[in-house]
Amino acid sequence: MNLKKSILAGMALVFLLAGCMNKDDVTEFNKPALYWYKQIGSSISSGNMDKADEYYISLKSEHMRSPLMPTAIMMLAHAHMNDEKYLLANYYLDEYNKRYGEYGSREYTDFMKLKASFLGVKDVYKDQKLIMDSISNANKYLLRYPGSSYAPLVNTILIRLHMSQYLLNENIAALYERTGKPEGAKIYREKNSGSVVGMTDITPPEQGVIGMVFD
Repeated sequence: MNLKKSILAGMALVFLLAGCMNKDDVTEFNKPALYWYKQIGSSISSGNMDKADEYYISLKSEHMRSPLMPTAIMMLAHAHMNDEKYLLANYYLDEYNKRYGEYGSREYTDFMKLKASFLGVKDVYKDQKLIMDSISNANKYLLRYPGSSYAPLVNTILIRLHMSQYLLNENIAALYERTGKPEGAKIYREKNSGSVVGMTDITPPEQGVIGMVFD
């Protein structure tokens, strides 16, 4: 949780500094690390995530060992998640883990990666592999961090994923039945026979299957 607090403090600082920038300075190379850091914050504030990514590349290429790098990476991860760009959010979380991840910080970043993958499920028919991978990763998380403060949310994610998988199999089975293919229906109902949830546990949503966990 200390990592999360430091990230939030860093984000508040960069937004404050971004408002004090000299807008007349247009030379976009060979700049101090703080310049690129401010530019990232300013671009995030204005919703220009493409520009924020470009400024990160400049910060990374010119100041790889800057102490501003970890906070910049996490700022971008959170900003892309808020922008519903979950693949990019995961890219930055992987960057953070690769460069700065230790056991204490990975508990948080691994949870954020799982959350990004979960929120990235938009269509259960098209995202079947993502659902299966997310179930696997959620189980691994609970084994790796058994006492994690994020465990209740991870369990909620896991149940929602199992529900979506169950409904998907049931919908496919029903389709096979309607088209006169009982053997196909049987195969998909057998897949649900070992599920941790049952139809009585599920209220089919009016829109979507995953639903929102983080509201």
